[in-house]
Amino acid sequence: MTFDTLYQTLLRREMRGEKAPLPEQDARQLDCLLHPEKYPVVLQTEDCGGCPSGQACRKSCVFDAITLGEDGKLSIDPDKCAGCAACINACRSGKLTASRDVLPAMKAVRQGGRLAYALIAPAFLGQFSDAITPGKLRSAFKALGFDGMIEVALFADILTLKEALEFDRNIVTEADYLLTSCCCPMWIGMIRKIYQELMPHVPGSVSPMIACGRVIKKLHPDAVTVFIGPCLAKKSEAREKDIAGAVDYVLTFQEMRDIFEAADIRPEALEESEKDHSSRAGRIYARTGGVSEAVRVTVEQLNPDRAIAVRTEQADGVPACKAMIDRLKKGEAKANFFEGMGCVGGCVGGPRAILDRETGRENVDAYGAAAAYATPLQNPYVLELLHRLGFDTVEQLLEHSDLFTRDFSAS
Repeated sequence: MTFDTLYQTLLRREMRGEKAPLPEQDARQLDCLLHPEKYPVVLQTEDCGGCPSGQACRKSCVFDAITLGEDGKLSIDPDKCAGCAACINACRSGKLTASRDVLPAMKAVRQGGRLAYALIAPAFLGQFSDAITPGKLRSAFKALGFDGMIEVALFADILTLKEALEFDRNIVTEADYLLTSCCCPMWIGMIRKIYQELMPHVPGSVSPMIACGRVIKKLHPDAVTVFIGPCLAKKSEAREKDIAGAVDYVLTFQEMRDIFEAADIRPEALEESEKDHSSRAGRIYARTGGVSEAVRVTVEQLNPDRAIAVRTEQADGVPACKAMIDRLKKGEAKANFFEGMGCVGGCVGGPRAILDRETGRENVDAYGAAAAYATPLQNPYVLELLHRLGFDTVEQLLEHSDLFTRDFSAS
């Protein structure tokens, strides 16, 4: 039985309550599916050694997470693996695959006794079907046993506000600049591990995913939090020592589609359950340039008389991000706000998205245009949530905010 066949078999059993005995299977592959937290987010379904591609997987890894042992076999270091999926794409032997968190995640959601929330990434619109509206998707999650669906775009709103405040406070001369895209673990990881000298220019913000999980845990400490998005790297991010515990499980859009199919749930046939809380600024985080645009507009609203305007530059894909940083280090860049995205196209180009990135971008832009509010400063839900969390003013996001701040020196 192959790894994928075992995965599909176990998923159907879990979602349909089947009790038929399993055929003989590899014990390690079974353990990978039942206890994914014990393994890297990129799995070796078979031992890797010599291969026709000449260790292309190892050469593709910018984080040096794949090492060659004395026995001639390759192994993946879970502490270094960022989950970018470059090695999976480079491997011609088919021995590398993405981790699956479905079984423990759905067991935790369905066992009862605890609130369970689906945290849906801003890139979600149209991923499962053009006929599935946000309201129908919310109903589908409830049919699976979740108590609710929360759009992470609302927390992108809050992080937009925080980063706009950071810019307004720290960019006071023409030589100052920020390196930011708190939503992308690949970008942040690349700076931390390859360009450490630039870390003082990275605002200490958590990602919208972590902010959402932390807020839910603050309001409902025993809740189960499950993030769903297009990005394999989010699985690694959720495990990082200084932010672990905010998000219990990370599922990709492809895993979520598998769950709907195994449970025979057709979201497009369900009733609407509308609750739109995010602004355009938060929704467009899912595509390249979205963070820059959101922060720029918010800075202009915060301080319309600033002497130094926001000048942005964006890059997507690891090679382009490295090239942008190299231009910055050589003094050739003219921007003061640099946005990097690990995937071409941004989150809509994530390795576990279902839609092609151009269609995904079109959907993100359309969903952003449909928002009732343009920026977080105009969004009453942002202000209401901040007040509920104990913030009397938005400026307090910079003064005391363990929920939305990350201490990179602690990780």
